[in-house]
Amino acid sequence: MSNVKIDVKGETCPVPLVETRKVLKNASRGDIIEITGTHPASKKEIPMAIEALGLELINVEEKDGIWKIKIKR
Repeated sequence: MSNVKIDVKGETCPVPLVETRKVLKNASRGDIIEITGTHPASKKEIPMAIEALGLELINVEEKDGIWKIKIKR
């Protein structure tokens, strides 16, 4: 099990989702992926994609316009 961090601050759609998918494809079961970004649409899009993939969304938090999404593979 490992923790993977993705930093997509300043990137706009579809980059955050594309980067998240790339990491998820190579992740092992049980891995924790943490995405940090600033694009508001991606904050909604990534959790929807995670649900569609049947993966576990651990949490979504936002502070000062920077959001963090945690996913369990």
